[in-house]
Amino acid sequence: MPIVYKCRHCNQEIGKLDQRMVDTSMLGLDQLSTEDKRDMISYEVNGNITIKSICESCEESLGSHPHYHELDYFIQ
Repeated sequence: MPIVYKCRHCNQEIGKLDQRMVDTSMLGLDQLSTEDKRDMISYEVNGNITIKSICESCEESLGSHPHYHELDYFIQ
């Protein structure tokens, strides 16, 4: 059950955890609200868990262009 972190904006893979057993509290997932969990975590048919986050490049773009926060996706 790999856990794959992907950027919510550009869909780039940020990182991957290949462990059979993972304590979600160690990942901080227990700190998310129900709505945030629904928006950020998806369970794939292949058994992977995908967590949407933000990569450094997109974070820099958001810092340089704050109005991008209004958009769901700013990279075409």
